[in-house]
Amino acid sequence: MINEIIKKNGLSFGLITGLASIVFTTALYVIDLKLFVSGWVAFASLAIRLVIGIVLLSKTKKELNGIFSYKEAFTTYFISAVIGVFISVFFNIILFNYVDPAAKDTIRDLSAKFLIETLSKFNTPASAINEAVSKLKETDQFSPLELLKGSIFSVLGYAILGLILAAFFKGSASSRE
Repeated sequence: MINEIIKKNGLSFGLITGLASIVFTTALYVIDLKLFVSGWVAFASLAIRLVIGIVLLSKTKKELNGIFSYKEAFTTYFISAVIGVFISVFFNIILFNYVDPAAKDTIRDLSAKFLIETLSKFNTPASAINEAVSKLKETDQFSPLELLKGSIFSVLGYAILGLILAAFFKGSASSRE
């Protein structure tokens, strides 16, 4: 049975994470589509999720009077991450497939240009660059199916982050492990 505080905080912070993702994506969309292929933007997105995770686990540990097992810390973070990822994916499906389908074509072209520039810096042969760009252009990364597939990898990535954060936040729970 999952503790009510863990469920409540996981759900609440999952909604917060999802809404933060919607605001972040909307800001990128409104400001400039080029930001979708920016490395620092990806880093900023990860940093936002990390901060939300730290606040979530700090709050939950405090509400549990400092008695927070590794499993409970991970479970709290994981609930939040899964909810946040699926809210974000649902929003992206709507934005890029119904509101502005042309935006995904622009982002694909920008991604191809970025890929060419990056691979060229590493002296990648032209044939390999052409093959990579061809594969990129064949895939609709914003289709509902591709976004859902990507969400699986996002959840796995956030699970790894959750395992690391749980190690930092567990405490005084050896009898509850």
